[in-house]
Amino acid sequence: MLIPATRYKDCDAALSYLTGVLGFKEHAVHRDADGKIVHAQLTEGGDIFMFGPPGGGAFDPLMIAPKEAGGRCTTSVYVVVTDIENRYKAVTEAGAEIVIPLEAQDYGGQSFTLRDPEGHIWTFGDYDPTKES
Repeated sequence: MLIPATRYKDCDAALSYLTGVLGFKEHAVHRDADGKIVHAQLTEGGDIFMFGPPGGGAFDPLMIAPKEAGGRCTTSVYVVVTDIENRYKAVTEAGAEIVIPLEAQDYGGQSFTLRDPEGHIWTFGDYDPTKES
């Protein structure tokens, strides 16, 4: 099992964006005594994605936010969806920043790529490499 995880400075805004715009479902959201998110888990189909705030722990010096790196990312998340055209329409209508529009891929299927408000790159596509024979 592979579970992507990242950091968001504004976890409440990230939760709202990831569920409201990108369509992920809340699996678990843990908050501290002040109500701030300290860890969240979202799902898409049978997969899970985790995020939390920078917290000053040992892991934090190993990561940098895309906005702190000139808007560049060293990795992205690819999300397999079954109805790519409707997902593209929904995120576009919700105001997502599309950086690569919906297009057919040489390896099969279609995909599009967006940048979330904190600069993380997400690609949604209907190509599922686990279904290849």
